[in-house]
Amino acid sequence: MSFSRRRLLTTTAAGLGAASAGPFFIRDLRAEDFIKVAGIHDTSGGLDIYGKQMVATMDLAVNEINAAGGLLGKKIKLINYDPQSNIQFYTQYATEAATKEKVAVVHGGITSASREAIRPLLKRFNTLYFYNTPYEGGVCDRNIFCTGSTPAQTVEKLVPYVMKKWGKKVYTIAADYNYGQITAKWVKKYTQDNGGEVVQTDFFPLDVTDFGPTIKKIQAAKPDLVMSALVGAAHISFYRQWAAAGMNKQIPLASTTFGNEVVITSPEEHNGIIVAFAYLEGIDTPVNKAFVETIHGKYGIPHMTELATMTYHGVHLWADAVKKANSIDRMKVIGALEAGASYSGPAGKTTIDAKTHHTVLDVYIGEAKDKKFNVLESFSQQAPADTAAVCDLKKNPNDNKQYVIDVKT
Repeated sequence: MSFSRRRLLTTTAAGLGAASAGPFFIRDLRAEDFIKVAGIHDTSGGLDIYGKQMVATMDLAVNEINAAGGLLGKKIKLINYDPQSNIQFYTQYATEAATKEKVAVVHGGITSASREAIRPLLKRFNTLYFYNTPYEGGVCDRNIFCTGSTPAQTVEKLVPYVMKKWGKKVYTIAADYNYGQITAKWVKKYTQDNGGEVVQTDFFPLDVTDFGPTIKKIQAAKPDLVMSALVGAAHISFYRQWAAAGMNKQIPLASTTFGNEVVITSPEEHNGIIVAFAYLEGIDTPVNKAFVETIHGKYGIPHMTELATMTYHGVHLWADAVKKANSIDRMKVIGALEAGASYSGPAGKTTIDAKTHHTVLDVYIGEAKDKKFNVLESFSQQAPADTAAVCDLKKNPNDNKQYVIDVKT
């Protein structure tokens, strides 16, 4: 089995010390000397454009916690798994992390499909789970905390902003799985709520790379703007083909997903694309500037997205809850998180909403310009109203599903 098909293990701080301290230290090392934490993020395959930076920010957070003395008198041992954008590996590694490694918490998953593959496993094995990715909303499970934004927080702000700027006739293109399908419904809802019309919605499997026929359809439809909810490395082809056809000079683009793609595409291909996320690198605060400098310099990551930064927030939220609970016991930590847990970091303030286990967070609208995003507008402390409409874990603590939110259009 080649290296790329093996589990990647990274041990931070204490583990690195053990590797350099000599055989006597290693021989005396016991499992209880560490608190184990697992990350399951794609560092190969089509989703590695997101996963690599999530691994970096998780490593940074763990190193910071260890440098400050660790947790409960112990260092954190970080175990990173690379599922290679393969759902089978997600389930394999989640099972290993929970049963063999007996980790205190798992942070992981990029697509909603990967989350839903491992969420029931981790619940069954009583292993706490953090999902730090923006997604379509609706997960209601006391064992999971979702720190990423949902459509009621970001799409609700993005759609009226670009309609006011560009017009009311919208053409939507989206990834063909639950994130893209549900987000397209939210785009339609918010477009109609603001007096507009979605003239067409097209869905694409994650491996589609030829967007020529779609570009011709968009040309014929003559929308005022295109809203993209495309996902992954293959879908980057759309932005390149769009620019090559000269369409970026004719019809503007907005996106609910275009983040790290700003590094992979050229300025000619991405300048002018408008997005809304719970984090943008251009946030002008001292804590974010220091964060970006560390990530660029120490880890060599050229650009940070919401996925990576909320992973960083998520690790710190969990660590603070462990301190408050004075325990890594799952239910005690859940109780501490539900008691108004909050963390202020590079993305601003993130607070756990006890009813939904999602977060109240700041939202930023930004414009792509020369491989960066300039912040155009910000919205403070947006609640996960979409998930709150279907999920109340205070009333129903045994709830365990993802609700398909009824999007009225």
